[in-house]
Amino acid sequence: MTLTKADIVKSVRDKIKLKKARSDEQPLLFPELAYERLSSKRAAQLVDTMFEIIKKNLEKGDSVLIHRFGKFKVKFKWARKGRNPRTGESIILDTRRIVTFHCSPKLKEKINKGLAARSK
Repeated sequence: MTLTKADIVKSVRDKIKLKKARSDEQPLLFPELAYERLSSKRAAQLVDTMFEIIKKNLEKGDSVLIHRFGKFKVKFKWARKGRNPRTGESIILDTRRIVTFHCSPKLKEKINKGLAARSK
């Protein structure tokens, strides 16, 4: 299954609840009514902003560390000689920067936990 931006927005919308401003001080019989869901538009803005912050930092060459998820690093690759696999022709690949991802130990543990349960 592929996780899309729309899936992330929906998840953010469902998980984040905002506390309503109340005018009276009387406690509610149903405390869950004191909260309202985030709108889809606002959730999309939050997700877009998060991605923009990550992109801008990667463009500058900085690493982005997301606690308990992993680290995005920018690496530099020098120009090198390559080969077109279709024609066999030699070509020169330009210098470029690439983004690599290194998984956090906590995420690795969670991923492999499910694998260990299936193999038994």
